[in-house]
Amino acid sequence: MDYLVIEGYKSAAEEFSDEANVPPPVDFESIESRMVIREALQRGDIEEAISRMNDLNPEILDTNPALYFHLQQQKLIEYIRHGRITEALQFAQDELAPRGEESPEFLAELERTMALLAFDSSSSAPPTISELLSPAQRMKTAGEVNAAILESLSQGKEVKLVQLLKLLCWGEGMLAESADFPKIDLQEGLIATGRKEGTAVDDSSMRE
Repeated sequence: MDYLVIEGYKSAAEEFSDEANVPPPVDFESIESRMVIREALQRGDIEEAISRMNDLNPEILDTNPALYFHLQQQKLIEYIRHGRITEALQFAQDELAPRGEESPEFLAELERTMALLAFDSSSSAPPTISELLSPAQRMKTAGEVNAAILESLSQGKEVKLVQLLKLLCWGEGMLAESADFPKIDLQEGLIATGRKEGTAVDDSSMRE
């Protein structure tokens, strides 16, 4: 259940909750809200993500200055990505520079982001600079936001082993209705082939 909730598989989480009789750890509607926010970040729409986060729980950003800075940093990256240099400079001066003065870590990240302006293209920039324009950077920000939302909902960020095993058993049961496949024996730690008793081959006959 934890895995499905954390990764945003709302329909599967609802089905698993019903079939395995596991109470939902969060309101399923919050899963959809998180996924909308994550999708906005992955396409670079930071304003949309921030707006929806505030609608979901305004305290998340109020109590997490590092997360808010990283969102603002991502917004600056998007300005630079789209060649909106004047807006980027103004935004950096108004929104990020004051925060950089408060934290050496923030200042270092701001300087690294502004270094993008010194290169004609990302291919000519050092990897530590050009990676800011990669899809992985958006994913990193989205992951940080997702973790903060889960924490605000008192939902763990890591999958719990017990419920993961329940999910495995449930999935095996669903699959077994339509196909034969090797199953994991959770007690013995072995993969069961599905061979029924009485069908095992005698080792001595194989050696003859």
